[in-house]
Amino acid sequence: MKTTLMTDLTVADLCDGFVYNEYEGKGLFGWGGRLVIQPEYQRNYIYADGKRDVAVVDSLLKGYPLGLLYFVKTADGRYEVLDGQQRITSFGRYVTEKFAIPDKQGYEKNFSSLAADERARILSARLTVYVCEGEESEIKEWFKTINIAGVPLNEQELLNAIYSGPFVTKAKETFSNSSSSALDTWKAYVRGNEKRQEILREALRWVSKGDIDGYMARHRFDADIRELAAYFTSVIDWIDGVFPGVKDEMCGLDWGRLYETYHAKACNPAKTWERVEALFADEAVTDRRGIFEFVLGGERDTRLLNVRVFDPKETKAVYARQTAAAEKRGVSNCPLCAVGHEANSRRIWKFSEMDADHVSAWSQGGATDIANCQMLCKTHNRAKGNR
Repeated sequence: MKTTLMTDLTVADLCDGFVYNEYEGKGLFGWGGRLVIQPEYQRNYIYADGKRDVAVVDSLLKGYPLGLLYFVKTADGRYEVLDGQQRITSFGRYVTEKFAIPDKQGYEKNFSSLAADERARILSARLTVYVCEGEESEIKEWFKTINIAGVPLNEQELLNAIYSGPFVTKAKETFSNSSSSALDTWKAYVRGNEKRQEILREALRWVSKGDIDGYMARHRFDADIRELAAYFTSVIDWIDGVFPGVKDEMCGLDWGRLYETYHAKACNPAKTWERVEALFADEAVTDRRGIFEFVLGGERDTRLLNVRVFDPKETKAVYARQTAAAEKRGVSNCPLCAVGHEANSRRIWKFSEMDADHVSAWSQGGATDIANCQMLCKTHNRAKGNR
């Protein structure tokens, strides 16, 4: 791979013909049309937060260097930004009046309202650019290697770079578009920042059953994302259909797995949501995120709810009372051992050898209070389950 160092480019050069797509959040072109600022393998623009974009402009005003930029020279003689698109898009947006920065007195100033010498300082700032030429595999490997400054690429952004092509383009248009009307619905169930490709990653994880890398490799050159979009929509529609309401705890659950496991099972949405509400109101349930799978699974696995256990002081009191009564009767202090005929029918178990148990199972309405507590030997407690 061949590299060339350029030190004569200025901010004004790159801002010549700068085009920024506000709808998609992309700085697309610059340098008189010779530079593609956001090629397929680049992440979306994420500096538009009033802090990082302002910091870029402030650095230029103070005469600070912006650091190395990396371009790729393409076969047609044009250039693509390999590293530095966030910085370039930031100063390009400022010069083209897309945002303002505060001055020392706190007043917002856009580019045209700056003093002439300040505007000149920004536009004349020289940039240091490494230009590389080589095979696609070499360029993308270098892209991963130089990703050492600013906000590191996350795993999905790296995969987008590796498998750039028509599939990634279409997928980003759908799942990384912050103006999408469907985003509010998606974010009720999927946690993440669409600009960092986190919604896309979850959609890919669902459809690929976890093999995102393999799925993207197989579909890299597909001209559409119909399978991906259809599967994602199916999961979202299923959630909406099964659960008529929305809880904060629904966001970020493993809905792809839950869909595969339970979507063919018939249910009554109204009754399902009634149970969800009842469990949310139950103080014994300490893991509310597990409620949804618990209900979907027929309310069999109480481990999903992390049901509140008995207080240690209560269990010691029950142990003492239970043991005293058992010794008086000459039987085991484990009620289930005491009614048996094995050697343990008269055994007095130590406190450490016993577990607290609901006399009436919690799943059957039994409360987690001292009146519903009994001590069982560990063997019987583990065998008892929810019976």
